[in-house]
Amino acid sequence: MGNQPAKQDKDRGKESDLIRVRIRPEIDQDLVKWLSRDVKQLCTFVPKKPHAIQPPDHEIEYMRLHGLLDLDLDDPDLTHLLK
Repeated sequence: MGNQPAKQDKDRGKESDLIRVRIRPEIDQDLVKWLSRDVKQLCTFVPKKPHAIQPPDHEIEYMRLHGLLDLDLDDPDLTHLLK
């Protein structure tokens, strides 16, 4: 019982003499151009005429029940926003 020293592999010394090399495949430059163009188009896309989105009725009801849609237009704190 107790701690025992780790066993040394006999083949370990031979393996450490090896040099490992990773080789990556060549990348087609035309494919890189196409992908970069597509990513650029996706990232810079902006709709021309964005439409306002109305939430579903059950969410409007939930917000109304919890007082999230209550807005008093005569509130003096909001006058600077409504001018």
